Amino acid sequence: MVYWQKFQLGGIAMPMDVTLVRCESYELEECSRALEAALAPLGGLDWVTPGMRIVVKVNLVSAMRPEQAATTHPALLCALCRMLCARGASVVLGDSPGGLYNAAHVGHVYEAAGMHECEAFGASLNRNFGQAVAHFPEAVSAKTFQYTAYLDDADAIIDFCKLKSHGMMGMSNAVKNLFGAIPGTMKPEYHYKYPDPDDFANMLVDLNEYFKPRLAICDGIVGMEGNGPTMGTPRRLNLVAASRSTHMLDLACAKILGLAKEDVPTLRAAYKRGLIPAAAEGLLIQGDLASFCVSDFQAPVAQGPVTFAAKFHGPFAKAMGYIARTALTCRPEVKRPMCVGCAKCASVCPAKAITMQNKLPIIDRKKCIHCFCCQEFCPKGAMQVARPLAARLLNK
Repeated sequence: MVYWQKFQLGGIAMPMDVTLVRCESYELEECSRALEAALAPLGGLDWVTPGMRIVVKVNLVSAMRPEQAATTHPALLCALCRMLCARGASVVLGDSPGGLYNAAHVGHVYEAAGMHECEAFGASLNRNFGQAVAHFPEAVSAKTFQYTAYLDDADAIIDFCKLKSHGMMGMSNAVKNLFGAIPGTMKPEYHYKYPDPDDFANMLVDLNEYFKPRLAICDGIVGMEGNGPTMGTPRRLNLVAASRSTHMLDLACAKILGLAKEDVPTLRAAYKRGLIPAAAEGLLIQGDLASFCVSDFQAPVAQGPVTFAAKFHGPFAKAMGYIARTALTCRPEVKRPMCVGCAKCASVCPAKAITMQNKLPIIDRKKCIHCFCCQEFCPKGAMQVARPLAARLLNK
């Protein structure tokens, strides 16, 4: 267990890497108390000055109600906006959910997710739907990418994520939340460009290293497990967590869900770049980490690299690797009784691997790139992550 109430080196108090605070409801004052407690060991909001323009990058994956546990809860956002505006900051909330990046679609998502509540506390909702191009030579994968231009107006970005399971990445939290910087209609293109989970993870880490959020906060009061990140089951975790590093925050939250860095591609990528220690035990954590950990959280197992290079070489190693990947890789699978034949899965599939036959989706397994866009955006939760029998047996 990692548990520091205070850490000192040479008599100098050192700031924490991650803070964990218990919060058992979305009542406004309870959320305010939890946020203040979570931010205090990180230096609070003393860095916020009058007139500073702050963008709060929320998770608005789709037009879903707060109680569905897929989006950042407005109560926590209201509490944060009140704190920031009290310091004289100008606060904008924004995201680019899947779909058209325009006023009509994003406005519909704002309405469903309860974002207008935050306007009463001094914040505004992003109405700038322009796009810009970034050139990032230091990146591992995304050396050039298109992004939502409103982020350029920020003096500081706060990443306010939602803790959820995720079909492709195993977990969606702070690092994955920055994928919302990519305009909605371009997201399938990025899935197609980076079909390998580790390449996609490196792209996400690149986005985080480019935008460098000043602060990362996690809404884990009620998270999501199972068929996440949109159609899973709400799971009460009673957690508000914060960090100055999206990567460190994710490492601590993964531990809470029973996941190690090997289980989450973005953590594997961050570790290779020296952005996190090998395990959550290497973090300086304010709060009782063990008391938040759950042993039965239902999360898809993200696909890791499967090779036989250590024992075999040449064509045989490649053949064995192909067989192993085929036998062990999770894949999307439709639950026919739940499907209503809306064809949303076919329309969002970046690889065009899904066709509709008799109002049911048929997946071409040779084309499927295992990005789980179909699963993420299925409005009925009919498309789910299926684990092969071999993977289930090995897990046992």
